[in-house]
Amino acid sequence: MTALHSPTTCLLFFADEQASAERLARATGLQARPIARHRFPDGELKLTLPVDAQGLLPPRVVLLRGLHQPNDKLVELLLAAQTARRLGVQHLTLVAPYLAYMRQDIAFHPGEAVSQRVVGDFLAGLFDAVLTVDPHLHRVATLHEAVPAMQTVVVSGAPLLADWIVQQRAGALLMGPDGESAQWVAQAAARHNLDHAVCTKERHGDRQVSIVLPPVPVQGRAVVLLDDMASTGHTLIQATALLRAAGATSVDVAVTHALLDAAALQALHDAGVEHFWSTDAVLHPSNCVALAPALSDALQTLQP
Repeated sequence: MTALHSPTTCLLFFADEQASAERLARATGLQARPIARHRFPDGELKLTLPVDAQGLLPPRVVLLRGLHQPNDKLVELLLAAQTARRLGVQHLTLVAPYLAYMRQDIAFHPGEAVSQRVVGDFLAGLFDAVLTVDPHLHRVATLHEAVPAMQTVVVSGAPLLADWIVQQRAGALLMGPDGESAQWVAQAAARHNLDHAVCTKERHGDRQVSIVLPPVPVQGRAVVLLDDMASTGHTLIQATALLRAAGATSVDVAVTHALLDAAALQALHDAGVEHFWSTDAVLHPSNCVALAPALSDALQTLQP
């Protein structure tokens, strides 16, 4: 995308993400315009897009909408995107720092909805380009396979978290809580040539997992558990207990997407986690790494 600051492009956002939109607007030079949202007593939504004096939007629009707690937001995207097209938008980009429904990429049991395919096709049908941060993909190698839009771009929070980690815990051992975290741990470790390893995990249910530490010495070392997301925190709690028992001098956690509530965060601290750090991909008290500059750079790579 050329000339992000051009008057032919604007940034649309919803009121609950105003702070994130303002950061992205400063980084891109785009004018940020709010979408008005009203909920009727029966739960239906009414959106009003910010048109100009002629009742139109610019030909290029970037729509910011993080998709944590996604169900209402998917309806918002449907209404906003189709309305934007009717108001003159020719190229529509979704910036979703967190992308929902990516975890189920196959049907594990007969009749299950493959939500990644359904939601991915839905978003691809609405937007010309989709930009996200560390999508939670398993058996799918690229974001374009999950969301077959004309253009897809992935920003990684792992290198940015690594920058923060080396300021807080110089020489830390980075550790992934399970095999799925290996890609992010490797990216972060490569950024500053940090030692790294990955635990193995066996899942017995949504809240039941068992963890085995990798065969690396942790006695006397500062360890940072790094992953793309934390929701319940159960895996991280188990890993922390094992690391503490193995002699780690400190255990901290760094994630791209902090999806856990206050009780889960307190449980992590009670288990021995000293610091919990996250990017601002999802608004959370633990946010310490800003993504707006990286998102701005990624937007510049989009083709007209």
